[in-house]
Amino acid sequence: MKTKLLTTFFFTLCSFFSMAQSSSSGAPDQIWTLKQCIDYAMANNLDIKRSTYNVESGELDKKQSKYAMVPTLNAGAGYGLNWGRSLNPVTYDFTTQQLNSLNPFVSSSVTLFNGLRIQNTIKQFDKSYEAAKKDLEKTQNDVRLNIVLLYINVIFNKEQLNNARFLMASTQVQLERVRKQVEAGALPRSEALNLDAQLATNDVNVINQENALNLSLLQLKQALQLPASTPLDVQLIDVAVEDIVLDQSREEIFNVAKQTMPEIESARLKVESSSYAMKAAKGNMLPRLSVNGSINSNYSSASDRVRQVPTGSSELTVEPIGWVEVDGTDRIVYTQYEQPTFETINGYGYRDQLKDNLYRSVGLNLTIPIFNGMQSRYSYQRASINREISRISAIEIENTLRQSVETAFNNALAASKTYNSSIRQVQAREEAFRMMEQRVAAGAANSFEFQISQNDLFRAKTDFTRAKYDFIFRKKVLDFYLGKSLEY
Repeated sequence: MKTKLLTTFFFTLCSFFSMAQSSSSGAPDQIWTLKQCIDYAMANNLDIKRSTYNVESGELDKKQSKYAMVPTLNAGAGYGLNWGRSLNPVTYDFTTQQLNSLNPFVSSSVTLFNGLRIQNTIKQFDKSYEAAKKDLEKTQNDVRLNIVLLYINVIFNKEQLNNARFLMASTQVQLERVRKQVEAGALPRSEALNLDAQLATNDVNVINQENALNLSLLQLKQALQLPASTPLDVQLIDVAVEDIVLDQSREEIFNVAKQTMPEIESARLKVESSSYAMKAAKGNMLPRLSVNGSINSNYSSASDRVRQVPTGSSELTVEPIGWVEVDGTDRIVYTQYEQPTFETINGYGYRDQLKDNLYRSVGLNLTIPIFNGMQSRYSYQRASINREISRISAIEIENTLRQSVETAFNNALAASKTYNSSIRQVQAREEAFRMMEQRVAAGAANSFEFQISQNDLFRAKTDFTRAKYDFIFRKKVLDFYLGKSLEY
């Protein structure tokens, strides 16, 4: 009987579908499926884009923390122009002439030990990066749920509009029949007036439902970041009764949600990240050992002039060094030695000076923190506090998830009961209205009784439609917590 009712209901919807999807200008709207809406939102939602950039930023932090273990390498040069008395950086002689100087250098440094701060920082940013990816999944899930809710709300209002149009058409048929009976004198004119008033009420209901449908479409467009003028209509969801049966307990759903929901994993990763941050902060209180190396050279224009340079050979030189008396006679004493020979060079340019003045150095640096304004200790204490805060946040997120699952389960259970009751109510109201139409046609019932029966049917169908889509959405939320797809 339920299947028959649903089949009849959807057949009625289809009969008015072409009317519902035409805009005021008469042009048909573009039909969007739920999957198309979700895919479009995934590609254009600003919150998702922001979360995506947060993931990229976390990846950069992760990479940068790893490169902290690689030796640094820097190069540079200093250029100077001096007047007056100054020091020649090549010969270290004082000069009063104008000179130009150039001092290029290359330096490198690598940390050998710093209390494992670099290693813990790498682990910290690695966990933060993974947490950012889980936060992105959480944002995507939130957008999906919102799109599903808005999409179902549009379908609900479409069915409400079709119900209102169906009742208005039924009233119009009854009004034409009563008018003929009034003209024939079989019924008083008040019967036609009452039905005419009921037709006006039906028309108001149609207008209200059209406004509700337009508003729900506008909300869906806004969630999709689309202008209000964009032609858009939604495709009806074909859901069988057996597809929306509750077959798991709230505890089972929660246990699965703890394993599948990204916010739980994100909270856990943030706790681990804060723990590594605390260890990294503790490393600042330990000694640090590093090795440094550099290569320097210099050039001075004061040396770039005429100069004497050794030739690599020598000549014998004889020089007197004194007098001695030999047999009463003074004789000159000579000494001889090899003296290097020099040649005169007119210039001592950049290349030669930089090559000859190379200076290399390597050294170990040990830094032992003794007192630095308590910065390291307070940083460690703040990191410890942040870890406890992240633990509290993880507990809150798990409690929130439990409450959300419990609330969603109770809502779905209540919606299921309401849905089943509304099915029976619609069946009874439809049968009562069918009999009322027969009685009115036979003249056994008046327009007032017809109005009451029609209004009861309209309310029953409205309640049925609301209960149906409320149950669909509530069940879809539970499927979401079970890690199932949100698409139909």
